[in-house]
Amino acid sequence: MIDFSVLALFVPTFFFVSITPGMCMTLALTMGMAFGVRRTLWMMLGELCGVALVAIAAVVGIAAFMLKHPTAFQVFKYCGAVYLAYLGVQMWRARGRMVLVEPSADKEPGAQPVMPALTMITQGFVTAVANPKGWAFFIALLPPFINQDKPLLAQMVVLLCIILSLEFICMLIYASGGRTLSRLLHKGENVRLMNRIAGTLMLGVGGWLALS
Repeated sequence: MIDFSVLALFVPTFFFVSITPGMCMTLALTMGMAFGVRRTLWMMLGELCGVALVAIAAVVGIAAFMLKHPTAFQVFKYCGAVYLAYLGVQMWRARGRMVLVEPSADKEPGAQPVMPALTMITQGFVTAVANPKGWAFFIALLPPFINQDKPLLAQMVVLLCIILSLEFICMLIYASGGRTLSRLLHKGENVRLMNRIAGTLMLGVGGWLALS
């Protein structure tokens, strides 16, 4: 297992890195604003799966190969970026109504259905896996906390549980912040402004993903 002194250093280090605004946290904020925290949990599921994959790959050395061959990221990056940009444009084009709403019997004519759960899972996964900075971070951070004299599997399980727990907490914080902002704007009956804020953030994350 891992020494307590190692965990005492690892937990605050990773929390600080996770809570810092980045591609995944910005996506959580945006989706929390557009869809609500509960619906954004689907995106979080995909993102956590992607983070787990990247963390495990970093430990076994696959990440080093992928950083030397950046073309391996291109399909993930550009597909994810294009879809986020599409959502951003759709939000900008909305005129005084929520561009993405929960389906209901009294739904306003012309309103679009909510993003499917599978699409949100995929978007979260792609955003996590296609982020080169995430790969570089795990390559730099994880190895120093791994004791080669102890079983790798047990250490990896502990570290991975901590990583996913902290990442989930941070995404909840960002998604909740986005939802709070959404409610404040609704009270002011300024839905168009909310759409444009969310749309701009979507476009920003898409461009960030494509250019990173």
